[in-house]
Amino acid sequence: MKPSKIDMQERLTQGFLQTLALVVAAVTLAATVNWRRPHPLPWVGDWKASGGVEAEKGALSVVSLEEARAAFFSGEALFVDARDPETYREGHILGAVNLPWMMFDEAAPRVLSNVAKEQLIITYCDGEGCGLSREVAVALAAMGYQNVRVLVNGWTVWIEAGLPTGADD
Repeated sequence: MKPSKIDMQERLTQGFLQTLALVVAAVTLAATVNWRRPHPLPWVGDWKASGGVEAEKGALSVVSLEEARAAFFSGEALFVDARDPETYREGHILGAVNLPWMMFDEAAPRVLSNVAKEQLIITYCDGEGCGLSREVAVALAAMGYQNVRVLVNGWTVWIEAGLPTGADD
């Protein structure tokens, strides 16, 4: 026997109401768990590439491409490439030093031996999601460097802007 149109409508309505009840229950549970956490997750966040770096605040901040370009041409900044040595050798911002995050403890004393604590240091890596430059910047700030900035997605934006690069063959 074929179900009537009214039976079908009732089943659809019942299915919709059950689904709605499940969604409301899930959202309520999630909100309650988040509320009870020692450090609740924010409901609204800054999802742009620099948001994670800006959220750190303190001695760490983001530098725009325009600011980085001006610092490069004035010679006032030391550029620090946080990528691995092989990638650095393939291409880097002209004059940048290589200070890979995974080798930071061994390389930092050598790379930074003549760098003043007040020196403007701009760290970079590649890709909007790359956190290496942020990690290096945090470590530099912890060492007492007072003017450390991060160029988010640095290598890509530098190349796209046609700014000077170098490579170690």
